[in-house]
Amino acid sequence: MLFCCYTINMNKIYLLVGIIVLAVVLIFVGLKPRENEIPIKDYKDISYTIEGQSITLVDGFSEIEAAPGSAGTIVTRYFGNEVEHDFNDDGRKDIVFLVTQEHGGSGVFFYVVAALNMPVGYVGSNAFFLGDRIAPQSTHMDEGVTAQGTNRENVVVVNFATRGPSEPFTAQPTIGKSVWIKLDTTTMQWGEVAQDFEGESR
Repeated sequence: MLFCCYTINMNKIYLLVGIIVLAVVLIFVGLKPRENEIPIKDYKDISYTIEGQSITLVDGFSEIEAAPGSAGTIVTRYFGNEVEHDFNDDGRKDIVFLVTQEHGGSGVFFYVVAALNMPVGYVGSNAFFLGDRIAPQSTHMDEGVTAQGTNRENVVVVNFATRGPSEPFTAQPTIGKSVWIKLDTTTMQWGEVAQDFEGESR
């Protein structure tokens, strides 16, 4: 009788151990990347085109040679001022944000870029140049209809402070400025939206 109970208990232990081993194997297989599977990259880890040059960010940062064999570098950094919006009407939120670029001198050039959230991952746009050593304020969507009845769908408004035409770059940016831009999701190029005398886009 005792031998029978012992056998039953051992069978339960073996069964329990088998279940645990199977669970561990299934978890391992589930976590292991599948062969030929392409990981979806974050928008801070993809390429953008800045001044005709492809710049690949890694965790929001890139440093490349200014020219082959040159000691000078081009440093590109994620700045922020993010805005989420579905630019291509596919139901996924895309992202617009600012990056800076330095070429080894005193200049700090600001650009607007977009990352479209595609099924294969984010796809980077061309960059829109804002200015050198400006002071970014805010970025937002400005959708709706103007007083003239013109549609402003998918228009991004970037606000920042800059200097007057005669002021040196060493001067503090104090003049407020806004640009209205729109992304062509086919060419991934930005276009500036004209503004009328009342400050509305058209």
